[in-house]
Amino acid sequence: MTHDNVKDQLHANLRAIREVMLWKLDGLGEYDIRRPLTATGTNLLGLVKHLSVWEARYFGEVFDRPFPEPLPRWDDADQRGTDLWATEHETRADIIGRYRRVAQHSDATITALALDAPGHVPWWPRPDVQLSNILIHLLNETSRHAGHADILREQLDNSTGTAAQHADAAHDAEHWETHRAKIDRAARAAAALPAPSAHPRRH
Repeated sequence: MTHDNVKDQLHANLRAIREVMLWKLDGLGEYDIRRPLTATGTNLLGLVKHLSVWEARYFGEVFDRPFPEPLPRWDDADQRGTDLWATEHETRADIIGRYRRVAQHSDATITALALDAPGHVPWWPRPDVQLSNILIHLLNETSRHAGHADILREQLDNSTGTAAQHADAAHDAEHWETHRAKIDRAARAAAALPAPSAHPRRH
């Protein structure tokens, strides 16, 4: 497989997982896309905002192709964590629109540069990188947050999947309660078993 084929495949996967992230917002009201659903405040719209900021940095300033809209500095301690949630003044359209503009900017960088094109990530311990490193990093990072988004969306309406056409068929509450009870019984039974020896006997 040639470098161009590898780049095209990685790029296609990144494009696809971006759409998964946006689909996770579809059909939900303003409160549900913004409200904290974990102890640390993780929320759906915040994940999209976070990805837009960091993708803009990675495919922008890292390759001396800065995203043409204002971004908080990566080393500004006062801004740390603000990319993970949306204020009441930031609309869904604002955040989604910026994510799409970031994607267009990133796509132009990926298309223009070779996989071995050099870049510099000042916040990494080994800052000198190539496009291939960043493409793989962003694909991993976006996929990880898509997994977070899948769990958050499931908490809200039991919807799972990577796109509307592939979403799991909805079941009623009784079905899921029966399913969860079966898993819980297995977990409790496993917890009641004697703990395995830390030093198995040799024969």
